[in-house]
Amino acid sequence: MGSKYVDCSGLSCPEPVIQARKAMQEPGIDEVKVKVNSTVARDNVSRSARTLGWQVQITSEDDSFILTLKH
Repeated sequence: MGSKYVDCSGLSCPEPVIQARKAMQEPGIDEVKVKVNSTVARDNVSRSARTLGWQVQITSEDDSFILTLKH
């Protein structure tokens, strides 16, 4: 299976959620890493992924968050 990286730095909701969901729905993708730089985007992408049955791991990197979404 494959993985995908989505950089949503500087984007405000709902754009990070839309881009993350689009990546999660691509055929053959079972891991998506999403970079966001706001707690609102972090929380909304996490909630959306969990709703779709994906596991979420969050790490901090400088002033951003990296969300690793696994199916």
